[in-house]
Amino acid sequence: MSHAAQLPSNGIPRGILMGAGALVVFALAITLFGRTSGVGDVHMPAATPYQVLHLKFFDGADGSVAIRNAGDGGLIYMIPPGTNGFTRSALRGFARERRRDGVDEAPPFTLTRWTNGTLSLQDEATGRRIDLDAFGPTQAEAFARLFSAQETVK
Repeated sequence: MSHAAQLPSNGIPRGILMGAGALVVFALAITLFGRTSGVGDVHMPAATPYQVLHLKFFDGADGSVAIRNAGDGGLIYMIPPGTNGFTRSALRGFARERRRDGVDEAPPFTLTRWTNGTLSLQDEATGRRIDLDAFGPTQAEAFARLFSAQETVK
């Protein structure tokens, strides 16, 4: 008889129900503590622009892409046809967004190398920004070489 007294009407032992309830309360308490105290948060270090290039991209009839300095129009780099797939896809995404927003091709893009070593490409016209390092070091290097190409053009 004492065994039947421990079971609630739904057949689940009271100890298991109390343990599950305590687990839910503990999870909520830890979540609240983490959000209010900042323990366990991951923050990128504050960074300021280290190098900045204002760029314009032009498609060639042969499938090449000319990357030019937006200020003086000087050629910085020429992407040969069928190469640099990541760079091309990033630029296609920006162009698609510009078409969607009704922005013409006149405003330049901003390529920034930050003091923490990361790179970003931003379209000031649409507000879109991509952190290039999020795609891996090989992909970021495709854009990072534009800084050294700019130096050799000078």
